[in-house]
Amino acid sequence: MRRYILLIALLGLLSFSPAEAFSQAIYGSIFGTIIDPSGTSIPNAKVTVINLSKGTRTETTSNATGNYSIIHLIPDAYALRITASGFKVLQWKSITVAADNAVRVDPQLQIGTANEVVQVFAEAPQLKTDRADVAVIFDEKTLRELPLLDRNFTSLELSSPGTQKLSGWSHAATENPQGGQQIFVNGQHFSGTGYELDGTDNQDPILGIIVINPNLDSIAEVKWTLQNYDAEFGKAIAGIMAAQTRSGGNTLHGSGFWFRRSDATQARDPFTQFQKDSVTGRFIPSTMWNQFGGSLGGPLIKNKLFFFGDYQGTRRKTGFSVKTTVPTQLVHDTCLQTTGFCDLSEYATVYDPATGTPQAGQGGDRRAFPDNLIPNARISTPARNILALFPLPNTVGINGGTFNNFVTSSSELFNDNTFDTRIDYEVSDTLHTFGRYSSAQFRLSGQPVFGPKIGGPHVGFSGVVATIHNHSLAAGFDKVISPSLLTDFRFGYFKYHPETNKFDLGTSPANDFGIGSATGNLLNTGDKLTSGLPEFIMGYISSFGDICNCPLIENEQQFQFVNNWTKISGNHQFKFGADVRYAMNLRIPSDGTRTGALMFSSRNTSHEGDGGQDLATFLLGNVTSFFRFVNNQGTIDAAERQKRIFSYGQDIWRVTRKLTVNYGLRWELYFPESVNGKGKGGFANIEQGVIRVAGYGPYGTNGNIDMKYTAFAPRLGIAYEVNPKTVLRMGYGRSFDLGVFGSLFGHTVTENLPVLVAQNVNAQNTVNPNASNGYIAAFTLANGPPAAQFPTIPSNGELPLQGPNGDAGTAVRPTFVRLPTVDAWNLTIPASVYKQYWG
Repeated sequence: MRRYILLIALLGLLSFSPAEAFSQAIYGSIFGTIIDPSGTSIPNAKVTVINLSKGTRTETTSNATGNYSIIHLIPDAYALRITASGFKVLQWKSITVAADNAVRVDPQLQIGTANEVVQVFAEAPQLKTDRADVAVIFDEKTLRELPLLDRNFTSLELSSPGTQKLSGWSHAATENPQGGQQIFVNGQHFSGTGYELDGTDNQDPILGIIVINPNLDSIAEVKWTLQNYDAEFGKAIAGIMAAQTRSGGNTLHGSGFWFRRSDATQARDPFTQFQKDSVTGRFIPSTMWNQFGGSLGGPLIKNKLFFFGDYQGTRRKTGFSVKTTVPTQLVHDTCLQTTGFCDLSEYATVYDPATGTPQAGQGGDRRAFPDNLIPNARISTPARNILALFPLPNTVGINGGTFNNFVTSSSELFNDNTFDTRIDYEVSDTLHTFGRYSSAQFRLSGQPVFGPKIGGPHVGFSGVVATIHNHSLAAGFDKVISPSLLTDFRFGYFKYHPETNKFDLGTSPANDFGIGSATGNLLNTGDKLTSGLPEFIMGYISSFGDICNCPLIENEQQFQFVNNWTKISGNHQFKFGADVRYAMNLRIPSDGTRTGALMFSSRNTSHEGDGGQDLATFLLGNVTSFFRFVNNQGTIDAAERQKRIFSYGQDIWRVTRKLTVNYGLRWELYFPESVNGKGKGGFANIEQGVIRVAGYGPYGTNGNIDMKYTAFAPRLGIAYEVNPKTVLRMGYGRSFDLGVFGSLFGHTVTENLPVLVAQNVNAQNTVNPNASNGYIAAFTLANGPPAAQFPTIPSNGELPLQGPNGDAGTAVRPTFVRLPTVDAWNLTIPASVYKQYWG
């Protein structure tokens, strides 16, 4: 209780601390100093900004030192009008305001009367003199004209120095159909990049990817900040990609597009496509990509209520060819009989695993089958049933026709439908509200290489049916309470919801083959998760079955509440606020198939490293190792929960007309992850060698993980205008984030005992350990694997780290919240070289 009282007190204290900068996540600013021809500041000048598309206006006056600032401006184009007694009226025709950015305009008024007007058509200065962040802004025109492959929004990250796309690995398309790029920023992991859409979180904290990868036609602007972002921003150690969606205006406007790409217009890779594919007869695989859509926005009530909407669809068909290995015609002719001999004379020497002695390691003391003929009476019935479903060779192959003797071609399909809708309501000159909903739906599928009866090797989406539906919602308001006090509130919600299933979902082919029929240890146990084919992992012969990242079901949601306050006092602009988030995740993981992966090693039919054939091991029905995930049926709904509370204070202090100092402090609280019920999570304690079971003994639903209260992130920035064309900027900042793949949330405690067991079955030769590792069988196809054992939970709530049998895999975290932490410094000297270029 004392901790929570201290927490509340510190939050209250921080809320009234001075802060860092003009920046607002979804709003921009115009600021400057008003002077007369002699350079003297003009106090009490009236400043008015008018939104050119909506007709709304905001007013303020300059202070005693001539400084003014107008904040909480929606990203758009604005006109600026300044009036003062004894001076001509100055009108700046168009100033573009971006979110989380301040435009500096220092007007010089000319002596005259209010009937005289001076109009300025020049662009506002582009040099930033109010902050030290390192950032790039992409406006609507740039986004429309910049060539981006597949129109992928996240590819914009690569336009800045210090970024590098991760090579050699990427998230599976079935988990990342939105195409979020995995990009390192300034040496930091891709998961350290934060994504925001209309000021609300847009990043899946488990995989570290964007949830809604927005249609470029829906975006008004993007700010890509690589270093020294303001104290308002957090949960990121690399960069922050903040996008604002477009809103309607007083005129009806729209767009439409259609892009088409096919293999007919693609260039050949001179190293891999110098000759036609032997299967398809093409240089380049058949490919068709179509992307189409449009947008529409305008007024519902002029100057008051505005709408905007957009749609984007993608239809992609990608061809592929496969050259792989299947049993020969001779095997089919001789091994499907119940009498006679199975002729494997085309293959390496096959040794009889039933011969020899246990003391002889590595298959020593075994005798070869005469002429590689195995009596058909020894052939496993389940193996014979499966062999009958293999396609026959259809090409010559190599090694006497036993290898790479089967070719085929197929295609994979990718479809998506995404849309956004937004409403803006100007309630009054002091109150603005908005709401936005985004939806992204995907479907990926492909036919199995060997057909629907036995699946085949995994290629692309072959053998997969994946449906993904992601959602994002943002709503909020901003209110001018007085000319010097403003507030804004935002609510954010997202749902990341992929579901990937086998092509043969709901069937029981493993039982039909007879696997486990002798003992009742069946692989298809009657529930959806264990349905379909298992994986058959071979070596020389192609692996087959359901080899996919499935079944995968994930339902991840986050609720977010944000409130900011801004107070203008003299040459200071204070800002403070809080960001409260509640995350929920239910995941049926795909890291291990639920039907099982059966491995057939050539060692089982070898002799001290000589001979051996995985096909022979399979036909004899000898499974040399086995792996599967098994869920405790009473905890199938086990899910994670986590609360996160962020607060900050920041100030921008215009020390002089040339010097601006930003300073602030952020406090991030990541509460220990908890689960949604008793027995629905296992928290590993590697020091004690136990698993703490949630809700049992002394352990709560958070596993009694210790909290961290000291995640304070100071931020400091200094900007000095050396001359009108040169600015010196420097900054320092500390940042934290959630890590990736379950560092702090998800992927871990609900994948341990007693919720789930990662069952590994390997043969152990107690007489001679050297005879293990595939040289002897773990079990036979007819007997099936032993049932997974879920232990009885003792009263002290502690289980052995690897389960009672020592065969359970366990995911481990520290017993306290440990945050990834980065400190960053930078020094930049941007300069305007000539009118059209600065850098």
